[in-house]
Amino acid sequence: MRLRSLFLVLIAVTVVCLSLAGGGIYWVLAQSPLSLKDGGTKLMPEGAMFVPAQAPAMVSLLVNPDRLEALLQLETPLSQRRRSRKELDEIKAGLLAKTNLNYYADVKGWLGDEITVAMTSLDYDRNPENGRKAGYLLVVSAKDGEYAKEFLQLFFSRSAIAGDADLVFEPYQGVNLIYTRSRQTEETSLASAVVGDRYVLFANHPKVLRDAINNVQAASINLAHSENYKAALATIKTPRISIAYANLLALTKDLEGEPTEPTPTLTLAFALDRQGLLAQSALSGVVKSETPQPLLSEPIAALSYLPSQTILTAAGVDLQGFWQQILTGFGENSPISDLLVGALNQWQDPWGLNLPEDIFSWVRGEYALSLLPNENPGKTRWLFVSQRNEEDRDKIEANLAHLDDLAKEQGLNIGNVTLGEQPVKIWAEFIASGGKIDADVRGVRTVVDDYQLISNSLDAIAKATNPNFESLAESATFQEAIAPLPSENNGYLYINWRKVRPIFEAKFPGLRLLELAGQPLFDRLDSLTLTSIGNQEGVSRATMLLKMGLKDR
Repeated sequence: MRLRSLFLVLIAVTVVCLSLAGGGIYWVLAQSPLSLKDGGTKLMPEGAMFVPAQAPAMVSLLVNPDRLEALLQLETPLSQRRRSRKELDEIKAGLLAKTNLNYYADVKGWLGDEITVAMTSLDYDRNPENGRKAGYLLVVSAKDGEYAKEFLQLFFSRSAIAGDADLVFEPYQGVNLIYTRSRQTEETSLASAVVGDRYVLFANHPKVLRDAINNVQAASINLAHSENYKAALATIKTPRISIAYANLLALTKDLEGEPTEPTPTLTLAFALDRQGLLAQSALSGVVKSETPQPLLSEPIAALSYLPSQTILTAAGVDLQGFWQQILTGFGENSPISDLLVGALNQWQDPWGLNLPEDIFSWVRGEYALSLLPNENPGKTRWLFVSQRNEEDRDKIEANLAHLDDLAKEQGLNIGNVTLGEQPVKIWAEFIASGGKIDADVRGVRTVVDDYQLISNSLDAIAKATNPNFESLAESATFQEAIAPLPSENNGYLYINWRKVRPIFEAKFPGLRLLELAGQPLFDRLDSLTLTSIGNQEGVSRATMLLKMGLKDR
């Protein structure tokens, strides 16, 4: 019997309730247990006072999971109602199976209106001899402190008997810590405490628990008093049922103590929407943008050249300026910029390209990059559309000629063909076999109206130049995905998750670990749409819709 299982069940309850809550339900009823208008029972997580300011990550649910489940049952048709309750009960029972605990009998009675999970440190003891040991903290609000204390004593007593260990009660700063110590190795691991009869704390080591109590007593060092964190939350005015926070530098670099460079942090506030979960994000700790206000008031025309089958698109204006903002905001040598540059290298290296110089430098108007479905998940088809500004025409032509030269250096042949009445230029390798010559098309480019189209697929260009094709801008699926987002923005990042998931899993094997942790959410996710809405008081703002559907079977 391990306390880790209790960690898992409470985390699972949080994730499952968020995913079930976003399952396409019409939530707005005045008599419902939780209305969309009011959000959760709190505006911000109180558990943040136990978390250090430099913590890598934190996620909080700001409402009792059973209230979300009750709302789900109220609004869901009877057949789906049984299905969602069964899935949640199976997760609770499965994770508690080895603990001899029952969620309804042992946990529900004292569980309050907040669950906060945090990674407090990348290495809680900072001892290089025993490797890196991350610190994890779970803070649960208690509606019945005495009931919670009885539960902890019973749970740890069972753990001590089953694990051949001694039960340890340690007074610390006015709080009684409880944990087990192995009789054979003298090692201690999981620990818990009830603080002020209001909070139940669980940690993966007593030291993590002691640090959490210190964070409350020295308020200036906890996350709740972090200037970046408070500034980010101050820009989010909408109701929320959950808050997520990430110290991006700490997640990509071993950061302990005071940082010597700007610390970018991302804060997300989740609310319920008719289509799923609507998240307001705030990025702080980066260099301010020169364009604090949104640049667009409606979807750009470049989206009209993307096929409706698009499974991923990034669209906006002034790609050159956007890239410079990223490098300036995070710093050219920061881990965040390194990650983005690394992703670019996967695209540009096979072609001998330098994308910032060869492409980004002349894209100052509208742009849209699209990934299209392919029978082979390991090989993607893409289409890039950019606006041809008259003042940049000579530079554009020079860069396109440079692309032709790069294709020739790759041993490809340059030729001109006609698709219907549309002239296009192709980069191809000609292969002779059986008395026939086949063309392996590697790249295609053409101009339509004032837009330059470049792709690695002749079929994609054929669809984009067909006057009768349905564009992404006309697609009902895409229109639904952007409907809840602000009309004034800087463009969209749209991901059809169900279609792009196999491609991402093939290219990024580590993604499967993330999916395993948030499986209930990922199994119901239909699409993700993100848009930037400018800057407010030095904080970069964005809005994201996670459109939810039924679980894949």
